[in-house]
Amino acid sequence: MVRCTSPATTTRGFACVGTEAPFPCGHGTPGGQTRSSDPGGHISTELRINDRIRVPEVRLVGPNGETVGIVPTDQALKLAQEADLDLVEIAPQGRPPVCKLMDYGKFKYENAQKAREARRNQTNVVIKEMKLRPKIDAHDYETKKGHVVRFLRQGDKVKITIMFRGREQHRPELGFRLLQRLAEDVTELGFVESSPKQDGRNMTMVIGPHKKKAEAKAEVKAEKQERAAAREAEQAEERAEIKASHTGPAAPKKERKRSENLDPEIEA
Repeated sequence: MVRCTSPATTTRGFACVGTEAPFPCGHGTPGGQTRSSDPGGHISTELRINDRIRVPEVRLVGPNGETVGIVPTDQALKLAQEADLDLVEIAPQGRPPVCKLMDYGKFKYENAQKAREARRNQTNVVIKEMKLRPKIDAHDYETKKGHVVRFLRQGDKVKITIMFRGREQHRPELGFRLLQRLAEDVTELGFVESSPKQDGRNMTMVIGPHKKKAEAKAEVKAEKQERAAAREAEQAEERAEIKASHTGPAAPKKERKRSENLDPEIEA
């Protein structure tokens, strides 16, 4: 008889005594380690296909979506083999489970393509921020407005923040008029999504673009392609002009005259 002297032996009112079964405290497990009570593990998200379907019967759907009915699993597998397709369990929670005849490799490939296309077309909402002072000069204002225009053309929202300092906090109308002016200047590209509001020492306003992110990206890409094509055409014209200048008619060679001998004593 083996007796365990661990303090955990009396937690349930009995001593850990045994010869074959592990002790309740875990000291009878191999290596003296406590057994883990966590039954969790990796849960597969793959669909069961062909021989991995262990139910006796299934509700079968044909390759074109037609309903065949409830058939034994062996018969469904035989139909899949005859059609050179896979038997795929598409609704395991059904009673009986719903299976469909399909090309599983093609099915996975098409799903991967759809997921990739969805990720490519998804739009992430990005909010840019532009900070201004109530007494900003004309040049700085035009620079800041140019950045706001660029952000709106890219399909991004813009948060405009007016920062007040000192006595400027008692003149909120200055910031309000500046925000209204900016909103009017970019009205062709965006709209006021969040009206101006005072937030401590700052006044904020959010301007949203008229066009969606995907449309804006497509337009920006088209503009880049047009500029690249125009640049390529200009370079081609320059190369053609340079080539034409080098391959033009050759200039006539100047005849070299015989030099006269200035010394009479030397015969020619």
